[in-house]
Amino acid sequence: QVQLVESGGGLAQPGGSLRLSCAASGSIFSIYAMGWYRQAPGAERELVAAFTRGGTTNYADSVKGRFTISRDNAKNTVYLQMNSLKPEDTAVYYCNAQIATNTARLSVLDYWGKGTLVTVSS
Repeated sequence: QVQLVESGGGLAQPGGSLRLSCAASGSIFSIYAMGWYRQAPGAERELVAAFTRGGTTNYADSVKGRFTISRDNAKNTVYLQMNSLKPEDTAVYYCNAQIATNTARLSVLDYWGKGTLVTVSS
């Protein structure tokens, strides 16, 4: 059993900052990729930033230069530092990870957190 738990969402003013955290726990053998997606009202879920299986980072064009993804492998945790926030960043932010568990080491599955709401408004 694997759980992803996000924290750090909330209300920020335009131009402000927030930092999201996502911790993976459970019977984890290996994490192959981990990152953040978001879904605004009436929109599809989209990639925000992620570490790929190859260890590189991907960012949505809309957040490049403003958001930074980082991780602590020892804690199975990924962070998203969000600066210069805009009202259009308002969304539910979801953590995603591709994980192989101790009981199925050859099977890499997608896991999702429950999401954390980020609201950018004055």
